[in-house]
Amino acid sequence: MRDTQESGTRARTRQAIIDAAIEVLGQNPTASLGEIAVAANVGRTTLHRYFPERSDLLKALSAEGMSRLDRAADNARLDEGTGADALRRLCHEYFELGSLLSLIFSEPQLIDDADWSEQGACDPRLRTLVERGHRDGTIDPELPATWVQSVLWSQLYAGWSYLADTHISRYEALRLVARTLGGAIAPKG
Repeated sequence: MRDTQESGTRARTRQAIIDAAIEVLGQNPTASLGEIAVAANVGRTTLHRYFPERSDLLKALSAEGMSRLDRAADNARLDEGTGADALRRLCHEYFELGSLLSLIFSEPQLIDDADWSEQGACDPRLRTLVERGHRDGTIDPELPATWVQSVLWSQLYAGWSYLADTHISRYEALRLVARTLGGAIAPKG
């Protein structure tokens, strides 16, 4: 029983450090490990027991990022409805990952990780939904999936930046992102 408690406590502490790192580094990519330890409510020595080097923490953040992005895609039910509807749901799910996305946009080491580069130029599930959108007429067939993915990421970045700069509500920022994305992918003519 005690081993189970210790492993549960250890897992919670590790997750608290990862969650704090996402929040802190999402706001300030140059934040120190000490700042992350404070945000995680652990001592710096404890943080170093879990992540001896900053690179170890970044590797864990990359894995956590992949996991959260995968869960968001699962929650978006990408194989349901029109391509545009699925993309809108994905946009909403990704928007909820604001601090993680801010970290991804600002920390190139996360993107250079092998797990990220395996996805290649376009996430396969996104490619499938864009192709469905081309077929069902809800996504402009002249827009390649890689372009749609770039537009999605750029709009999410713009939404989070705008939210931070203007202090509008999250709801309003997401509404603007979704509206802009919807207009950008709509078939012309």
